[in-house]
Amino acid sequence: MEKDFTELATSNFHYMPITSVSSGKGSSLAADLFYETIQIVNICLFGNPDVSNDEWVLIDAGMPQSAAKIKELAEERFGKQHKPKAIILTHGHFDHVGAVTELVNDWNVPVYAHSLELPFLTGETNYPEPDGSVEGGMIAKLSPLFPNEAINLKNYVHALPENGEIPHMPGWKWIHTPGHTPGHVSFFRDKDKLLIVGDAFVTVSQDELYNVLMQKQELNGPPRYFTTNWMDAWNSIKKLEALNPSIAVTGHGSPMFGKELETNLHNLVINFESIAKPDYGRYV
Repeated sequence: MEKDFTELATSNFHYMPITSVSSGKGSSLAADLFYETIQIVNICLFGNPDVSNDEWVLIDAGMPQSAAKIKELAEERFGKQHKPKAIILTHGHFDHVGAVTELVNDWNVPVYAHSLELPFLTGETNYPEPDGSVEGGMIAKLSPLFPNEAINLKNYVHALPENGEIPHMPGWKWIHTPGHTPGHVSFFRDKDKLLIVGDAFVTVSQDELYNVLMQKQELNGPPRYFTTNWMDAWNSIKKLEALNPSIAVTGHGSPMFGKELETNLHNLVINFESIAKPDYGRYV
């Protein structure tokens, strides 16, 4: 059932009382890119506060009821009076848009996502239900409790430009990386090989409760319980490996760097079926 904009902006939209040892921790990956973990998911703030407090964007919008934390973080970095130019989404799952309606309501800024993701962000279509039968750990088994309903951002949400540019992120390009969702995108900057992955791959075994809580680092495929097209997911990871990224910040888990990233990402591509793809499940 569609949730309208006003209801979502003022409700306790599917609060999930799960957190990790990394919650509240983050760091700068470049002078103009900062990430922080909120509960079990990462958000990024793009913009250099030493250059301009007015030129920044938020990348993904975290877990439900995280708006206050995101605003606090933004105010610490850019000042209380400086709202972002936009919110850019890798995709629309609940743990990446949990605070978006409240933030848009407060900031009155546009939201950008891939055109194939818009039906889930305009109230037209619900995501497929999370697969509790998929091979995996406790989080996978609990996933049917996770929300999959469409949200409705109404006129605030827009399709990313078809030419690959990202509004208010000069020097970056978006890359269509479907599989986890039809319109999933990742973001890449060629000059320093920085990669914002979203959930195309992650650096934690996201279906295992202990690993999620303790944030044990291991490069893995997209979260199994929400991934509906495994061939697309594999091809997307191949596409990202070909970029030869030097730093990857993922939607879940800590960033991975340099040779460790190169080695693990290549291993994931070569051994995708044994590492990432489940042996059984509704969408396998």
